[in-house]
Amino acid sequence: MSQAIKQVTLGEREFILVGTAHISRESIMDVRSAIETERPDCVAIELDDQRLEGMKNPDSWKNLDIIKVLKKNQGLVLMANLVLASFQRRLGSDVGIKPGEEMKAAINIAGELGIPAVMVDRPIQVTLRRAWGKNSLWGKCKLLAVLLSSAFSREKISTEDVENLKNSNEMDSMMNEMADYLPVVKSVLIDERDMYLASHIWQCTGSKVLAVLGAGHLPGVAARLEQLSSGAISADTSAIEAVPPPSFAARSAGWLFPLVIVALVVAGFWAGGANLSGHMLFRWLLWNGSLAALGTLLAGGHILSVMTAFVCAPIGTLSPVLGVGFFAGLMQAWIKKPKVEDMERLNDDIMSFWGIYRNRILRVLLIFFLATLGGAIGNFIAVPSLAASLFR
Repeated sequence: MSQAIKQVTLGEREFILVGTAHISRESIMDVRSAIETERPDCVAIELDDQRLEGMKNPDSWKNLDIIKVLKKNQGLVLMANLVLASFQRRLGSDVGIKPGEEMKAAINIAGELGIPAVMVDRPIQVTLRRAWGKNSLWGKCKLLAVLLSSAFSREKISTEDVENLKNSNEMDSMMNEMADYLPVVKSVLIDERDMYLASHIWQCTGSKVLAVLGAGHLPGVAARLEQLSSGAISADTSAIEAVPPPSFAARSAGWLFPLVIVALVVAGFWAGGANLSGHMLFRWLLWNGSLAALGTLLAGGHILSVMTAFVCAPIGTLSPVLGVGFFAGLMQAWIKKPKVEDMERLNDDIMSFWGIYRNRILRVLLIFFLATLGGAIGNFIAVPSLAASLFR
């Protein structure tokens, strides 16, 4: 049996796990051959309903409402989703295969043979938000660095490299690297999803279930299926389906900067009167507003968006709910309303530096990110600067 296929027999049930590389021509043939040969009672597929709908309707981006995305505070999640998808498409273009073609082949052949196909993966939005929410501040910075490097990477990959992704040694090495650099992300993307996938594969009907999964999930899913069979673990995945609430430290940080800044300005009033207090307030507004405006400018924002970032930066700082990027992005979306052609080019434009600037939707997301980042840097600079003013 190929090392990309793992067979697990548990009592009267048989689970055939077919490991794939998502941009592999051989994986498409492996999936088709396995389903035709095994004729399982059910085919489980590593997709969620949202990604399935996107696969069936590739023009679904045309229905994207960027303003709603910003209002729901999902700008970073959408950007991460786009970057990851574009990275896979870029690698797929090197070998002439679109990402997820083996999943589409599994759905098609199951339909031809009259075999039920079940989507068993966790919704991508939940996975991304858990990966972000469970990370520390330093972890978030490293995650952003990885996403940015992926967005502008020009790494080439050969067909041989793709097929090696199904090799356990290659996979073990990659997983170990991720665990060392981003342990929380590895836990959410791999370990949690191993549990989620295994649980939903276990719940599939029939005595023979064939599952089509990324090769990196095979060892973990096989181990958890055995644990489910023995009763060592529960099939309940509700604990890993919810987006974790912000930690106490994260919630406190939302109020920390406003309280510290207000306290410093008040202290300035008591130490040096209205002149010192006013001077400190002006310096904070200048640092906070100017760097938020600079971020918007670097993102190619309209002059009114730049001005909005400058004026609204203090509001974004003093409010733990609204961010600077929300106001600047909203203004940009209002002035430069996205067009149908921006929706149509979204998947292609995300793959290039200039494409991001050309596309109105992507520019709004970039403004949202850089304005927020600029305002945050301004606060980090302003607080020690204001504190120093009290001792002069």
